[in-house]
Amino acid sequence: MVWLSSEVMFFGGLFAMYFTLRSTSPTLWEDNTALLDPVLATINTVILVISSFTAQWGTHAAINLRPRRTSNKLKDWGVVEWFIVSFILGSIFLSVQSFEYATLVSHGVTVASSAYGSAFYITTGFHALHVLGGLIAFLFVIGRAYLAKRFGNHESTIAIVISYYWHFVDVVWVALWFIIYVIQ
Repeated sequence: MVWLSSEVMFFGGLFAMYFTLRSTSPTLWEDNTALLDPVLATINTVILVISSFTAQWGTHAAINLRPRRTSNKLKDWGVVEWFIVSFILGSIFLSVQSFEYATLVSHGVTVASSAYGSAFYITTGFHALHVLGGLIAFLFVIGRAYLAKRFGNHESTIAIVISYYWHFVDVVWVALWFIIYVIQ
């Protein structure tokens, strides 16, 4: 929890940077936000939010000490299945974000092109790095669930902590999405 608190402060600084630059260069923001695709960003946001639900269902399986599915019914899925779904959804999110980056670069919006480019790529880029970290953590938990001779409270706690991190990453993205794509 202390580490997540420090992450809140880190992203708070990034939000402050974004708002400061935005307030000093309003015309730059108008020109560049016109290049964004809010519909694609909204779909991508929904994908990431759904991954938070699947991670939570994996957490419930971890609390019940169910590392793998016990039947083909969704209610009987284990940590492995739910975290694989979360991993796939998170990977889709990063792929769509990469596509958006490529589109913006093709229009000349880069980190070095302007204050807008710097603010956009720094805030969303650090978020993407956190998503990547979460994906790696999902793989770690999935691997441990497969390798553990006995899935106990220790493994369950690790899965729960990873889900806390993933929810944090999702909440940060929803805030970024609202600031960048909705209020622009």
